[in-house]
Amino acid sequence: MSLLPRTAEEFSSAEYWERFFKKRGEKAFEWYGDYNKLCGVLHKYIKVQDKVLVVGCGNSELSEQLYDVGYKHLTNIDISETVVTHMNQRNAERRPGLSFHQVDATQTPYEDASYQAALDKGTLDAMASEEEGALARKMLSEVSRVLSVGGRYVCVTLAQESVIKLAVEQFVQLGWAVRLHCLQVKRGTEEEEDSFALPVFVLVCTKFRQPMPAPILEMCVGDDGVPVRHVQVCELLSAVREHQAYAVLRKRLRTSTDPSSNLTLTLCHAKTGLPRYTLIVQDCPPAAKVPRSNHFAIFIVPRGSETAWLYSSSEGRRQLAASANFRRLVIVAMHRNQEYTDMQAVQSELSPVVMDLAPPGMPANQQVPFLSVGGDLGWREEVSRGVSPLSGDYCVENVRGEDGEVYRRLVFLSNTALVQSESRLVSLNTASSHKKKNKKKAKAMAVPVSSSVSLSVDSGFLCCAHHEVMVAGLAMLGVGMPQNKDVPVSVLLVGLGGGALPQFLRDFVPGVTVEAVELDPVVLEVAKEWFGFRPDNRLTVTVGDGLDRICALEKEGGHLFDAVMFDVDNKDSSLGMSCPPAAFVETPFLQKVCNLLTPQGLFILNLVCRDPALRKNVLERLSSVFPTVFSRKIAEEVNEVLLCSRGEKDAAHILPSLKQAATNLQSALCSNTTEPNRKPHIDIAELLKELKVE
Repeated sequence: MSLLPRTAEEFSSAEYWERFFKKRGEKAFEWYGDYNKLCGVLHKYIKVQDKVLVVGCGNSELSEQLYDVGYKHLTNIDISETVVTHMNQRNAERRPGLSFHQVDATQTPYEDASYQAALDKGTLDAMASEEEGALARKMLSEVSRVLSVGGRYVCVTLAQESVIKLAVEQFVQLGWAVRLHCLQVKRGTEEEEDSFALPVFVLVCTKFRQPMPAPILEMCVGDDGVPVRHVQVCELLSAVREHQAYAVLRKRLRTSTDPSSNLTLTLCHAKTGLPRYTLIVQDCPPAAKVPRSNHFAIFIVPRGSETAWLYSSSEGRRQLAASANFRRLVIVAMHRNQEYTDMQAVQSELSPVVMDLAPPGMPANQQVPFLSVGGDLGWREEVSRGVSPLSGDYCVENVRGEDGEVYRRLVFLSNTALVQSESRLVSLNTASSHKKKNKKKAKAMAVPVSSSVSLSVDSGFLCCAHHEVMVAGLAMLGVGMPQNKDVPVSVLLVGLGGGALPQFLRDFVPGVTVEAVELDPVVLEVAKEWFGFRPDNRLTVTVGDGLDRICALEKEGGHLFDAVMFDVDNKDSSLGMSCPPAAFVETPFLQKVCNLLTPQGLFILNLVCRDPALRKNVLERLSSVFPTVFSRKIAEEVNEVLLCSRGEKDAAHILPSLKQAATNLQSALCSNTTEPNRKPHIDIAELLKELKVE
């Protein structure tokens, strides 16, 4: 029969503990750790000369060890007659001054303010499960009665949320100061192998003469960690959960490997509490041929590259781990608004922490390499920050890509893994110099930056691959064909972002007029101020809901478009489709879109859908409205572009002519400029190679 309780309620049962100690016999049961683990924090809060009430002492050796190092004023109480008799007999000769008494901790015979400390190892946890916590509250009230002013209740606990919440709230109501220590298990020790997955906490509550006007709530890591102050009980409980989650993660990682999982851990700044590093653990499959000495490595993601496929997707991280060829790779991303001196400083900061995440079986003295791209931390510069009432906090930043180029990004901080908009930047001086030398260079549009170097947006370069495919899709309309040389092209685009796509269309597609619809007026202002967006008579912007605008245009009648493009994200991240919002692909609405197209018009949709069943449903709706639907997957991304033709019913008639159409569109894009050095960076034929008929 197991010696541990079968249910939580048994912890509080006097009958259970009677059975437990009779079966356990002479062997001490060190509940939640022994003296060696606890002595640092105990000596910090309990003085040798203090009168100490040990609540629920059991047959632990803790009181004996405290007595041996000088604590001679210990009163040990327990509800079990068996254990009290046994402990008195065990210590009668060697420790005559150490007494054990059978006393109920909820109603002791001791006088008010007669003790300077109360020591509890696991008793609170046991009692809190009884009578919905009523028994534990009685015990805590009794502790507060017998403690003098300045006295401390020192409780060793696993800090189950209901238990710690009960105790902290009770002492906060009494006006006591509350501090929690999270005790860490040393790596590579027997204690680590035998310990609970959950960490042990020590709750220290200090009694004041006058109740504190505001709660004092603090959390420390280890015996002598720097206290972190919390304002509310819920914040302290949240900190406890974080430590518990980390301990469970650490235990799991130290005992097993799992290539299919993506265990993630966020490390926060000790003083500010702000996120500083995000760590993702990636294991190699057991069948992988990894050198025996390649146990463990740390990969530092360059700043600004966090959203790259290689680092942000499960497939990319598995590929990165395979190429690194280590049993376990921890991928580390740095956060915005944090200062990082250099690679050496980052290594020094992370080294004590990441060793907790080492794989099982790694030798204790194993050197762990830090890997990176190019050996540096990358570069990121925030140039603007603001708040949109619709989209929340955002920042505009410049980053250096792994190709060495500088890019500007718009990122909404509610989802930092997603880059809302991106443009490549060039130096104004460089652009000017290239123009003088008559070298081919895309049009440069000046934008303000915070640094001393003036940079401008390269409007001929589309950073987003799906934008390139959307432009290439215009070949299906015959744009650039000799017979269509002077035929105007009208485009309705829902979703502005930084304005890269509509500006490219305006600047390089001959005879085009573009109406962009943007829901968020703040995004429009950001595009103008930071991405060089300049509307004119060929590029207009309507601020409003794309759904409403399309409904209004259809109702008005008479205004048809050669192409309607959707590039709009879904703010509801709980759905399996992050682009577009579900309402944009409902069949009645798709019919309205179709009604706005010319007879040979094209509907172009950027689809981001991780749910195969939902994707299939969207394609069925599109096919019910449009005779022909093509798809083009974007390599290393979830995005795909759907090209939906209103006029052609036989895809076999479209595909053979695309090669020549692509050549004509490429030529038209490159020729539609008055400046010989201004060319678009796009390969239409290559983009249309992977078209698939749905």
